Amino acid sequence: MTEASRAVAAAGRESFPRIVAALIRVTGDWTLAEDCAQEALALALERWPRDGVPGNPGGWLMTVARNRAVDVLRRADTEQRKLRELALLAEQEVAPPPAGEEDVVDDRLRLIFTCCHPALAMEARVALTLRTVCGVATVDIARALLVSESTMTRRLTRAKARIAQAGIPYRVPSGPALAERLPGVLAVLYLLFTRGYDADGEPAFADEAIRLARLVDGLLPGHPEVAGLLALFLFQHSRRSARRDAAGNLLTLDRQDRSRWDHAAVAEGLDVLRRAGEDGPYALQARIAACHATARSSAETDWPAIAGWYDRLAQRSASPVVELNRAVAHGFAYGPATGLALLAGARAGGKLDGYPPALAAEAELTARQGDRVRAVRLFRAAAAMTDAPAERRALTDRADELALDR
Repeated sequence: MTEASRAVAAAGRESFPRIVAALIRVTGDWTLAEDCAQEALALALERWPRDGVPGNPGGWLMTVARNRAVDVLRRADTEQRKLRELALLAEQEVAPPPAGEEDVVDDRLRLIFTCCHPALAMEARVALTLRTVCGVATVDIARALLVSESTMTRRLTRAKARIAQAGIPYRVPSGPALAERLPGVLAVLYLLFTRGYDADGEPAFADEAIRLARLVDGLLPGHPEVAGLLALFLFQHSRRSARRDAAGNLLTLDRQDRSRWDHAAVAEGLDVLRRAGEDGPYALQARIAACHATARSSAETDWPAIAGWYDRLAQRSASPVVELNRAVAHGFAYGPATGLALLAGARAGGKLDGYPPALAAEAELTARQGDRVRAVRLFRAAAAMTDAPAERRALTDRADELALDR
């Protein structure tokens, strides 16, 4: 890539969501806003190599996109009110406002809450957030959500049409409406982070989830579950650079070089966690993650405390996956027999059938109990079941390691 094309790519990543958010606010037209932002990027690719990169790339893109929207609305003879609002944009300083300035934060928060309206299906909320708020290309969203690009395009189109048809307001709700909408927003951010943090996920998704969680935390600084979710993200993300070895293979938590963890992120997470309550599901998960993040070594991990937090999480927000993790925690805290007994309960009725982590957990606890032959067989079965290449390699390597130690 040339210097100019790199500058366009960087400016697009930085400015695309802000431009789209601003244009949606004043036009109410999602497609128009995205088209104008894309056309501004296309024009930058044409002109910047010839004319040079402008001193304020984001401001240049905003101006071009805004002027393009004005032209389209004029040709369509759109109501004068929208033209007047766009004219007000033209009078504003084109330099990007400082981070945290209220109008920018408001625009992005409006967009988050609009994308996460309960009238939309959860998958549509995630996809629309990725596309509009995060500026992720449709083809990349389709790949992450395991559908074709054409299918994802149709889903995004239907979601935007649903917003228009239902008259969903482009704003951050207040009062009871905010309380009603917030769990959906937090659930989307959690899914977004998970998509980025998974072994073969896209790291940019996790980065965007953290950025968006910061925005929501700024809107609701006293909300314990928002603080809990942000703290959870920070603890988990602090380990990203240590999760793989030099060959790119996944490393389990006990094998990671803790000096490579982002200790500033851990410290920030602890500070944020102090604002969180103790009983919300995200806050409880954050406290579990904090136990891992603050242990100086794997041997010093406070497994009884982790098991206790999982007990509370299971009472507060029971699910087969929570019960699985609770079984593992108790197995490490009080012995593999205890963990295997709880795991058998979690798997009762086939609730975790076909779920590779359940087999892997049984394999690890079985190995710790001394039955390495069975553990090898279980690890290989879990590896055959997973679709993620990095996880498959990690499970196969663990099986090979146990087989050699027999």
